[in-house]
Amino acid sequence: MRMRKKKNLVPRMERCAAQLIRDPYEHRGHWRDLMPQARELRVELGCGKGRFTHGTAVAEPDVLFIAIEMVPDAMVVAMERCVNDGLTNVFFVDANADQLPQFFAPGEVDRIYVNFCDPWPSKRHAKRRLTHGNFLKLYRQVLKMGGQIHFKTDNQPLFEFSVEELPQFGFELSEVTRNLHENGPVGVMTDYEAKFHELGQPINRCVGTMVDWEEPEVPEDAEPAEETVEE
Repeated sequence: MRMRKKKNLVPRMERCAAQLIRDPYEHRGHWRDLMPQARELRVELGCGKGRFTHGTAVAEPDVLFIAIEMVPDAMVVAMERCVNDGLTNVFFVDANADQLPQFFAPGEVDRIYVNFCDPWPSKRHAKRRLTHGNFLKLYRQVLKMGGQIHFKTDNQPLFEFSVEELPQFGFELSEVTRNLHENGPVGVMTDYEAKFHELGQPINRCVGTMVDWEEPEVPEDAEPAEETVEE
């Protein structure tokens, strides 16, 4: 579903300008200058309307959060939530996840959150999933050794794909659950998550911790695998 256009988007964005990073490339390797006392730097991919962003930043004021979102009409709501509460430990970037290595230096990020990303169910679109190996290799470029990916989704096939994919690219799995809130709400929810929880939809979650890993060498004479096309 396409998100409804927000009224007065530009002036609303301008009122939150102090939290909007317009030149993320220039911050590469220097993000902690925004908050020198921060104990960790965490990145959220696809913050949406920012319920999770806001709640997590409130709960951990000594952590620097960089929320990345490519839909300004959603991001402005997240920004307003944080600005209205005077939060100074969260900043926003209008960008796509594939640009992470251009924004962050090697080992600069402690944790990446991937919450309720597009499942891209067709096999021909698998490479667009944010837990696909191509993205996992990008995350390895910016995470510190021992850094983590925290992943949540309501989509069962995407979760099964992800728990198979993560270990193949050097992420050790832990905290794997297919019904996170079975015994009551756990942690800060996203807007989607709260809605799904109210409907009784099970929420899947896992943590992937980055460990030593070497990408397998592909023989020079190997033929590329054919992709199965699903309509």
